[in-house]
Amino acid sequence: MKTLMVFDFDHTVIDDNSDTWVIRCLPGQTLPDSVKNSYRKGHWTEFMGRVMNYIGEQQISPDRVRSVMETIPFTAGMTDLLTFISEHKSTIDCIVISDSNTMFIDWILHASGFKVAVDQVFTNPARFNELGHMEVRGHHSHDCDRCPVNLCKRKVLEVYLSEQLDGGVEYERVFYAGDGGNDLCPTSCLRGRDVVMPRKGYTLEKLLARLEQREDNASLRAKVVAWSSGTDILEELKASMQL
Repeated sequence: MKTLMVFDFDHTVIDDNSDTWVIRCLPGQTLPDSVKNSYRKGHWTEFMGRVMNYIGEQQISPDRVRSVMETIPFTAGMTDLLTFISEHKSTIDCIVISDSNTMFIDWILHASGFKVAVDQVFTNPARFNELGHMEVRGHHSHDCDRCPVNLCKRKVLEVYLSEQLDGGVEYERVFYAGDGGNDLCPTSCLRGRDVVMPRKGYTLEKLLARLEQREDNASLRAKVVAWSSGTDILEELKASMQL
Protein backbone atom coordinates (compact mmCIF):
# COMPACT_ATOMS: atom_id res chain seq x y z
CA MET A 1 0.00 0.00 0.00
CA LYS A 2 1.13 3.51 -0.80
CA THR A 3 1.71 6.58 1.34
CA LEU A 4 0.14 9.93 0.43
CA MET A 5 2.02 13.15 1.19
CA VAL A 6 -0.20 16.25 1.13
CA PHE A 7 1.38 19.69 1.19
CA ASP A 8 0.11 23.18 1.62
CA PHE A 9 2.40 25.46 -0.44
CA ASP A 10 2.94 28.94 1.04
CA HIS A 11 5.00 28.87 4.26
CA THR A 12 5.20 25.09 3.90
CA VAL A 13 6.92 24.01 0.68
CA ILE A 14 8.19 27.56 0.17
CA ASP A 15 9.28 29.80 3.04
CA ASP A 16 7.15 32.79 2.12
CA ASN A 17 3.77 33.74 0.66
CA SER A 18 3.75 33.54 -3.14
CA ASP A 19 0.82 36.00 -3.34
CA THR A 20 2.78 38.73 -1.52
CA TRP A 21 6.15 37.82 -3.06
CA VAL A 22 4.84 38.80 -6.51
CA ILE A 23 4.81 42.48 -5.42
CA ARG A 24 8.61 42.40 -5.81
CA CYS A 25 8.17 42.61 -9.58
CA LEU A 26 6.91 46.21 -9.21
CA PRO A 27 9.52 49.01 -9.38
CA GLY A 28 8.65 50.32 -5.91
CA GLN A 29 7.75 46.83 -4.58
CA THR A 30 4.52 48.21 -3.17
CA LEU A 31 0.84 48.50 -4.10
CA PRO A 32 -1.18 51.75 -4.13
CA ASP A 33 -3.64 52.19 -1.26
CA SER A 34 -6.57 51.84 -3.68
CA VAL A 35 -5.54 48.22 -4.34
CA LYS A 36 -4.36 47.45 -0.79
CA ASN A 37 -7.67 48.62 0.68
CA SER A 38 -9.80 46.61 -1.77
CA TYR A 39 -9.45 43.33 0.14
CA ARG A 40 -12.66 42.01 1.65
CA LYS A 41 -12.52 39.28 4.30
CA GLY A 42 -12.84 35.81 2.78
CA HIS A 43 -12.28 37.06 -0.78
CA TRP A 44 -8.50 36.84 -1.10
CA THR A 45 -8.64 35.39 -4.64
CA GLU A 46 -10.69 38.37 -5.87
CA PHE A 47 -8.13 40.65 -4.25
CA MET A 48 -5.26 38.82 -6.00
CA GLY A 49 -7.10 39.32 -9.29
CA ARG A 50 -6.97 43.08 -8.68
CA VAL A 51 -3.30 42.87 -7.67
CA MET A 52 -2.37 41.03 -10.86
CA ASN A 53 -4.46 43.42 -12.96
CA TYR A 54 -2.56 46.36 -11.43
CA ILE A 55 0.76 44.66 -12.15
CA GLY A 56 -0.32 44.17 -15.77
CA GLU A 57 -1.36 47.83 -16.03
CA GLN A 58 2.18 48.81 -15.01
CA GLN A 59 3.43 47.05 -18.17
CA ILE A 60 5.18 44.32 -16.13
CA SER A 61 5.64 41.44 -18.56
CA PRO A 62 4.63 37.84 -17.78
CA ASP A 63 8.33 36.87 -18.11
CA ARG A 64 9.28 39.45 -15.46
CA VAL A 65 6.59 38.13 -13.09
CA ARG A 66 7.81 34.59 -13.67
CA SER A 67 11.48 35.43 -13.08
CA VAL A 68 10.59 37.08 -9.75
CA MET A 69 8.45 34.14 -8.63
CA GLU A 70 11.28 31.72 -9.42
CA THR A 71 13.47 33.42 -6.77
CA ILE A 72 11.19 32.55 -3.85
CA PRO A 73 13.07 30.45 -1.26
CA PHE A 74 12.13 26.90 -0.31
CA THR A 75 11.64 26.14 3.37
CA ALA A 76 14.73 24.62 5.03
CA GLY A 77 15.04 20.88 4.39
CA MET A 78 12.19 20.89 1.88
CA THR A 79 14.41 20.21 -1.14
CA ASP A 80 15.75 17.06 0.58
CA LEU A 81 12.19 15.96 1.31
CA LEU A 82 11.01 16.56 -2.27
CA THR A 83 14.09 14.76 -3.62
CA PHE A 84 13.27 11.75 -1.42
CA ILE A 85 9.65 11.77 -2.63
CA SER A 86 10.72 12.00 -6.30
CA GLU A 87 13.02 9.00 -5.78
CA HIS A 88 10.24 6.90 -4.22
CA LYS A 89 7.32 7.52 -6.56
CA SER A 90 6.42 3.82 -6.64
CA THR A 91 5.44 4.03 -2.95
CA ILE A 92 4.68 7.72 -2.34
CA ASP A 93 2.01 9.83 -4.04
CA CYS A 94 2.28 13.57 -3.45
CA ILE A 95 -0.26 16.35 -3.94
CA VAL A 96 -0.36 20.07 -3.20
CA ILE A 97 -3.56 21.80 -2.00
CA SER A 98 -3.02 25.54 -1.95
CA ASP A 99 -4.80 28.88 -2.02
CA SER A 100 -2.09 30.27 -4.33
CA ASN A 101 -2.60 29.74 -8.08
CA THR A 102 -1.62 27.34 -10.85
CA MET A 103 0.90 29.64 -12.52
CA PHE A 104 2.87 30.59 -9.40
CA ILE A 105 3.14 26.99 -8.21
CA ASP A 106 3.94 25.60 -11.65
CA TRP A 107 6.68 28.18 -12.23
CA ILE A 108 8.29 27.58 -8.83
CA LEU A 109 8.19 23.78 -9.05
CA HIS A 110 9.37 23.78 -12.68
CA ALA A 111 12.31 26.13 -12.03
CA SER A 112 13.46 24.07 -9.04
CA GLY A 113 13.14 20.75 -10.85
CA PHE A 114 10.70 19.41 -8.27
CA LYS A 115 7.65 19.18 -10.49
CA VAL A 116 8.47 15.47 -10.83
CA ALA A 117 7.81 14.97 -7.11
CA VAL A 118 4.24 16.29 -7.24
CA ASP A 119 1.49 14.22 -8.88
CA GLN A 120 -1.26 16.83 -8.75
CA VAL A 121 -1.75 20.44 -7.70
CA PHE A 122 -5.15 21.66 -6.51
CA THR A 123 -5.26 25.45 -6.45
CA ASN A 124 -6.87 28.49 -8.03
CA PRO A 125 -6.70 28.48 -11.87
CA ALA A 126 -4.71 31.34 -13.39
CA ARG A 127 -4.07 32.47 -16.96
CA PHE A 128 -2.89 35.51 -18.89
CA ASN A 129 -5.59 37.34 -20.83
CA GLU A 130 -5.22 39.07 -24.20
CA LEU A 131 -3.88 42.20 -22.44
CA GLY A 132 -1.12 40.18 -20.80
CA HIS A 133 -2.71 40.53 -17.35
CA MET A 134 -2.93 37.47 -15.12
CA GLU A 135 -6.47 36.47 -14.14
CA VAL A 136 -7.11 34.26 -11.09
CA ARG A 137 -10.35 32.35 -10.46
CA GLY A 138 -11.54 30.45 -7.41
CA HIS A 139 -10.73 26.73 -7.34
CA HIS A 140 -14.31 25.57 -6.72
CA SER A 141 -17.54 26.32 -4.88
CA HIS A 142 -18.44 24.57 -1.63
CA ASP A 143 -20.79 24.78 1.33
CA CYS A 144 -18.20 24.72 4.15
CA ASP A 145 -18.63 27.73 6.43
CA ARG A 146 -15.14 27.32 7.93
CA CYS A 147 -13.20 27.90 4.72
CA PRO A 148 -12.58 30.74 2.24
CA VAL A 149 -15.31 30.97 -0.42
CA ASN A 150 -12.98 29.76 -3.19
CA LEU A 151 -11.39 26.70 -1.55
CA CYS A 152 -12.24 24.06 1.05
CA LYS A 153 -9.16 21.87 1.37
CA ARG A 154 -11.16 19.13 3.11
CA LYS A 155 -13.49 18.83 0.12
CA VAL A 156 -10.49 18.60 -2.23
CA LEU A 157 -8.82 15.91 -0.12
CA GLU A 158 -12.02 13.89 0.32
CA VAL A 159 -12.72 13.91 -3.43
CA TYR A 160 -9.10 12.97 -4.22
CA LEU A 161 -9.08 10.06 -1.73
CA SER A 162 -12.45 8.84 -3.02
CA GLU A 163 -11.31 8.94 -6.66
CA GLN A 164 -8.07 7.15 -5.79
CA LEU A 165 -10.04 4.46 -3.95
CA ASP A 166 -12.29 4.03 -7.00
CA GLY A 167 -9.11 3.49 -9.01
CA GLY A 168 -7.92 0.80 -6.62
CA VAL A 169 -5.50 2.93 -4.57
CA GLU A 170 -5.97 2.96 -0.80
CA TYR A 171 -3.33 4.74 1.24
CA GLU A 172 -1.77 3.00 4.20
CA ARG A 173 -1.01 6.39 5.68
CA VAL A 174 -1.69 10.03 4.79
CA PHE A 175 0.69 12.80 5.90
CA TYR A 176 -0.67 16.35 5.82
CA ALA A 177 1.83 19.20 6.22
CA GLY A 178 0.64 22.79 6.50
CA ASP A 179 0.81 25.99 8.49
CA GLY A 180 -2.37 28.07 8.20
CA GLY A 181 -5.91 28.30 9.45
CA ASN A 182 -7.30 26.88 6.21
CA ASP A 183 -5.26 23.70 6.84
CA LEU A 184 -7.38 22.80 9.88
CA CYS A 185 -10.52 21.75 7.98
CA PRO A 186 -8.89 18.89 5.98
CA THR A 187 -7.45 17.33 9.15
CA SER A 188 -10.99 16.28 10.09
CA CYS A 189 -11.05 13.68 7.30
CA LEU A 190 -7.78 12.05 8.40
CA ARG A 191 -7.83 8.66 10.17
CA GLY A 192 -6.13 7.46 13.33
CA ARG A 193 -3.16 6.06 11.42
CA ASP A 194 -2.64 9.30 9.49
CA VAL A 195 -0.37 12.16 10.56
CA VAL A 196 -1.08 15.89 10.53
CA MET A 197 2.09 17.97 10.64
CA PRO A 198 1.67 21.65 11.59
CA ARG A 199 4.60 24.02 11.20
CA LYS A 200 5.94 25.09 14.61
CA GLY A 201 4.97 28.60 15.62
CA TYR A 202 2.28 28.99 12.96
CA THR A 203 -1.53 29.18 13.12
CA LEU A 204 -2.30 25.51 12.42
CA GLU A 205 -0.18 24.35 15.38
CA LYS A 206 -2.09 26.69 17.72
CA LEU A 207 -5.49 25.62 16.37
CA LEU A 208 -4.65 21.92 16.72
CA ALA A 209 -3.36 22.45 20.28
CA ARG A 210 -6.65 24.15 21.16
CA LEU A 211 -8.59 21.30 19.54
CA GLU A 212 -6.60 18.65 21.43
CA GLN A 213 -7.48 20.30 24.75
CA ARG A 214 -11.21 20.06 24.10
CA GLU A 215 -13.16 17.06 25.35
CA ASP A 216 -15.27 16.92 22.18
CA ASN A 217 -12.31 16.74 19.78
CA ALA A 218 -13.66 13.75 17.86
CA SER A 219 -12.88 15.53 14.58
CA LEU A 220 -9.16 15.11 15.25
CA ARG A 221 -8.17 11.46 15.01
CA ALA A 222 -4.78 11.76 13.31
CA LYS A 223 -1.47 11.83 15.15
CA VAL A 224 -0.09 15.37 15.47
CA VAL A 225 3.64 15.91 14.86
CA ALA A 226 4.90 19.50 14.62
CA TRP A 227 7.78 20.37 12.31
CA SER A 228 10.21 23.24 11.80
CA SER A 229 12.01 21.99 8.69
CA GLY A 230 11.43 19.59 5.82
CA THR A 231 13.96 17.31 7.50
CA ASP A 232 11.51 16.73 10.38
CA ILE A 233 8.83 15.64 7.90
CA LEU A 234 11.33 13.46 6.03
CA GLU A 235 12.34 11.63 9.22
CA GLU A 236 8.68 10.96 10.08
CA LEU A 237 8.00 9.77 6.54
CA LYS A 238 11.03 7.43 6.56
CA ALA A 239 10.13 6.03 9.97
CA SER A 240 6.60 5.19 8.81
CA MET A 241 8.04 3.40 5.77
CA GLN A 242 10.66 1.71 7.98
CA LEU A 243 13.55 3.02 5.88
